[in-house]
Amino acid sequence: VQLQASGGGVVQDGGSLGLSCAASGSIISINEMAWYRQAPGNKRELVAAITRSGITNYADSVTGRFTISRDNAKNTVYLQMNSLKPEDTDVYYCNAHVITRGFFNAMPYWGRGTQVTVSS
Repeated sequence: VQLQASGGGVVQDGGSLGLSCAASGSIISINEMAWYRQAPGNKRELVAAITRSGITNYADSVTGRFTISRDNAKNTVYLQMNSLKPEDTDVYYCNAHVITRGFFNAMPYWGRGTQVTVSS
């Protein structure tokens, strides 16, 4: 299973960016999908998560500014980030709990990080 993230970049304070992450491989089903972020030397933290049925969960710091969504048919998760702040600058990682052929339990997979930089 591979997770391919895209959409990072540089944006000004108050701007918007959208991230996407597509899963591919021998996928039977994907349970929870999520976005995490991590700055150098810091612990990776949850930004937002979404269940297969669409129930969402957000970090307090992004509630009301970020929106997570997913397309189950495309095995893709999205993160729309609005009203970005310099403190949102981080490397963003997508995560998915995937059930693959031959396995009954979902396993976590990570995509490569994508850099988001918000300039003041």
